[in-house]
Amino acid sequence: MGLPTIGSYPMPDHSCLPRAHVSWAIDPARAALLVHDMQNHFVGAFPAGRSPVVELVDNIAALRELADALGMPVVFTAEPAGQAPGQRGLVADLWGPGIGDEPEAAAIIAPLTPRPGEHLLSNVRHNAFLRSHLGRLLRAKGRDQLIICGVYAHVGVLLTAADAFMNDIKPFVVADAVADFSAEEHGLALRWAARSGVVCTTDALLRDLLLHKERRNA
Repeated sequence: MGLPTIGSYPMPDHSCLPRAHVSWAIDPARAALLVHDMQNHFVGAFPAGRSPVVELVDNIAALRELADALGMPVVFTAEPAGQAPGQRGLVADLWGPGIGDEPEAAAIIAPLTPRPGEHLLSNVRHNAFLRSHLGRLLRAKGRDQLIICGVYAHVGVLLTAADAFMNDIKPFVVADAVADFSAEEHGLALRWAARSGVVCTTDALLRDLLLHKERRNA
């Protein structure tokens, strides 16, 4: 099938959040930030300079800056370029051959280029936990909360959030720091994510992280 042509749509705001089913509070001492597949290949499918990709990149950048400032682990996932058919498995039946042999297509977009001390994991399946050492990394860092942003909301973001929940890692899906093929699919992903985690906005999450830090330092 490959990637569809993605049109512009408004990024959801607080009024679009689904009903909360849990009341977990974010804790920067327990949380890590996961930036899911923000590669040129995937981000380039959105119309440049328009919603939702403008807000997507700006909000992820803001989350990443605060995570770095608070000493939270920052983890990027990236689908490898030039995968052989045997590596793609059934994914190829739905999504085609994936990223070609072009290193630039597989690179994280320039505004979010990983920095020294941040982690970059190869992501061969939509679920960032599958066939990666993400789970081991989080355990080694003593982290049982995972802030998830990136693309695409109803595919990799949602599957990763569900797996986090199944492994007793509390997922926080940032509604305006993920994007999808359409507003309808974006909304669907947020409703499903709310069944196994927290769905929040960037501003609210940044505020809660800073507030927690101030209380801890008081």
